[in-house]
Amino acid sequence: MSFDVDISKRLSGRTIAARFAAGAGITALFGPSGIGKSSLLSMIAGLMRPDAGRIAVNGDVLFDAAARIDLPPERRRLGYVFQDARLFPHRRVRANLLYGYRLAPTNERWMTLEDATAFLGIGHLLDRWPRSLSGGEAQRVAIGRALLSAPRFLLMDEPLTS
Repeated sequence: MSFDVDISKRLSGRTIAARFAAGAGITALFGPSGIGKSSLLSMIAGLMRPDAGRIAVNGDVLFDAAARIDLPPERRRLGYVFQDARLFPHRRVRANLLYGYRLAPTNERWMTLEDATAFLGIGHLLDRWPRSLSGGEAQRVAIGRALLSAPRFLLMDEPLTS
């Protein structure tokens, strides 16, 4: 999985700009607080529109300002784990996990609920409400929900801070 990113966006009187190419494997962004790392992830995810530039993953263009291409988030086939877990408060853990799983095309699923709960050690949490989870438990559920959506890639914004 390769990433080619060259984007910029003006936010709150400053410009966030990033240009990088990353090959297969794990890529980490790091820098001081407030530098725009979360905004950059939001632009890659399609939750925030860059003012200029281009984003391509494995050669597939997700955003290109000049060509007027801007795929909506649901067509980008990614899993996003936010800094805060953002679980659905009205759904138990099992339903939170299965939300993305049910939306994923059957032939593209590569993990089952049982696989995810075993991998993340959260099987004992399935019948609990999000409000009863610790911060770390909620983050593991959020990671599981992202994995079960059968993403091509994951974007994780400080997923281990809890």
